[in-house]
Amino acid sequence: MSHIKSVFKIGLVVVSIGALIYSFIPEPLVIDLHTVRKGNLEIQIEGEGKTRIHDIYTVSTPIDGRITRIESEPGDRVSAGATVIANMYPSNPQLLDKRTEVQAQADVEGARAAMELASARVKQAKAQLQFDQSEFRRISELFKKGSISESSLERSKLSIETLKAELETAVSNHRVMESRLAAAEARLLQPKIEENNSATDNCQICIYAPVDGTVLRILHKSESIVPVGTPLVELGNPQDLEVILELLSTDAVKIKLGDEAIVSRWGGDDIKARVRLIEPSGFTKISALGVEEQRVYVLLSFIDPVEKWQALGDAYRVEASIIIDRLENYPLIPITALFRHNEVWSVYKVEDGELVLQTVDVAGRNDRKAAIKSGLEIADKIVSHPANNYSVGMSVEEL
Repeated sequence: MSHIKSVFKIGLVVVSIGALIYSFIPEPLVIDLHTVRKGNLEIQIEGEGKTRIHDIYTVSTPIDGRITRIESEPGDRVSAGATVIANMYPSNPQLLDKRTEVQAQADVEGARAAMELASARVKQAKAQLQFDQSEFRRISELFKKGSISESSLERSKLSIETLKAELETAVSNHRVMESRLAAAEARLLQPKIEENNSATDNCQICIYAPVDGTVLRILHKSESIVPVGTPLVELGNPQDLEVILELLSTDAVKIKLGDEAIVSRWGGDDIKARVRLIEPSGFTKISALGVEEQRVYVLLSFIDPVEKWQALGDAYRVEASIIIDRLENYPLIPITALFRHNEVWSVYKVEDGELVLQTVDVAGRNDRKAAIKSGLEIADKIVSHPANNYSVGMSVEEL
């Protein structure tokens, strides 16, 4: 009987010790695992930008003057050399104050007196020329009869030529005085109100559309006095649309002309495009965090037909992804599974329910997946989101 009790006590002790040991064994950690599979990977550079019409024409005023109200509206179609954008009139002179008016009147009187003096000198020159011509005819008759010498005849001819030159000088001086009188009278002109000067009437100075296209923006709508070169409207062809992206210079150097791109998040379906130009000069831009960044403009041309993106207009916001490389038939893993260990890309692989540190050679990656050149095989199980408290040899179970 005592033997049976001893065996029972020993068994109880063994069970207790086993339960105690089992309680200290850690339970496997339940985590999210990813199965490695082959696939294709597109490596992209993403950026934000806007659309713009490639050739925008700004119509400006050709002279200083008064411009009538522009009746065109954004979206109106225009034809080169036929559509009147605006109607201009030369600006009226400024109103004269009393002193300036008196001075201008005095200038007019002076110019008129000078012109009368010039007229008198013209009459005097004409009369003297007529007298000398009559004298020359008498001297010519006497010379034929041998009554006077040849030198007297020559002096008479010289006198006539001199008087002709004096007459021409007097006439020219008279014309100068006439122009001075006209200029002095012009300074007395006062502004006048013109009627029937709307853009629908026959315009005095018509400003025509330089190209076929559409009115994009009205830069100066109302009637007013404007200086020469004032921008009035912007014209362009909405079908001549492109995308301009601002990319970091470190990303722009990876892009080549002709690379394919996808324009997205503009309010419609994705649009296929192609890199048309990488501008050779960059610029400095301050980021939202206050950091100076060197950026480069990259221009994209649409490949898809215009019917797919005709809702887009000038200066609309878009996002674009430029495809700089394609990796085909590579093992793919989530980008979140990668981490740096001793400056080498690594992942946690699961073997026999335990974590194993595995270094990998990354062929390429984008913002979602990475292509693995070596280090992993198809169907390997890896940790999708490794945490700082994970360690080699830890027991795990798949979620």
